[in-house]
Amino acid sequence: MNPPVPGPRRGSPFVQIPLPLGRIGCTIGRKSIYKSNGDPMVRSPALAGRGRPGNGNGRGEADYHVPNLERALVILEFLADNPGAGVSRIAETLRLPKNSVFRICLSLLRHGWLLRDDATKAFHLSRKLLALGYAATNRHTVVENAIDVMRELRDLTKETVLLGTLVHTEGVVLEQVFGLHPFKFMVDAGTRFSLHTSAPGKALLAYLPDGEREEVLKSLRLTRYTERTITTLPALRRELEEVRVLGYAVDRAEEIEGCHCVGAPVLDHHGYPVASVWTTGPSNRMPASSFPAIGALLKEHAGRISSRLGYGAARVGDRVSCLPRA
Repeated sequence: MNPPVPGPRRGSPFVQIPLPLGRIGCTIGRKSIYKSNGDPMVRSPALAGRGRPGNGNGRGEADYHVPNLERALVILEFLADNPGAGVSRIAETLRLPKNSVFRICLSLLRHGWLLRDDATKAFHLSRKLLALGYAATNRHTVVENAIDVMRELRDLTKETVLLGTLVHTEGVVLEQVFGLHPFKFMVDAGTRFSLHTSAPGKALLAYLPDGEREEVLKSLRLTRYTERTITTLPALRRELEEVRVLGYAVDRAEEIEGCHCVGAPVLDHHGYPVASVWTTGPSNRMPASSFPAIGALLKEHAGRISSRLGYGAARVGDRVSCLPRA
């Protein structure tokens, strides 16, 4: 029997604060993204006979491959260069069985990696790939520009400060700076968080271009976690409008009782929300009455990071309106 394949592992979000598994809330996630070692699984003639030392039976890593995975990767690469290709063209050009191409494309479509034109049946790469690519290539740039600002914000709030980005219909934690209290929030980089319940998720959504925001909203599952969870699109849209007016977003214990957070968007030189920075803590240390003051700090510090990324409207010294208002 083959060994079981591990599923998404759940992060350990807290130190000394017990929480129900699968409900990490306050924007710090429910699932983790696994990282690969970066080695390709593709078997090519150039690699034949040149595998690395294997498991002692004379077989190296290059002798192991997954044909359907390799076909899917080749199809994605082909569509990157030939957007709008259909199954017949893909199969003919790549010399793959047409029924195999059809099944692989449908699987990629079902999981959100491809889009299909209903009229022409042509396939295109989806924004999900773009988001993953951005997270991979720009993670270090964003983190390097943010980390010292995050430390300053942590020193001011005494609470854990986190940085995350958008990947498809979820957020992903990129970095964190631990709070100064004995009881603090902690989470692994790569942990995912929901958008409709979280301050960083709302901040990211609010500053997306209108069309992209609507596309994401229609794909969200508005799961209820507490009596304060937003569970309808009209209510969520109203909340996002308020975020744009204030310049920051809040989580009023919308996923975990007793857990509050405040977040603001980080914008690149195009004004696109490439990340969100936020602080999170228990509601007795971060009551709702403190949201405006913390929100002003978040806007200032997010604005400084945005300025480093080329966003010209972010004014370093302005604690009130570092970001554009609707």
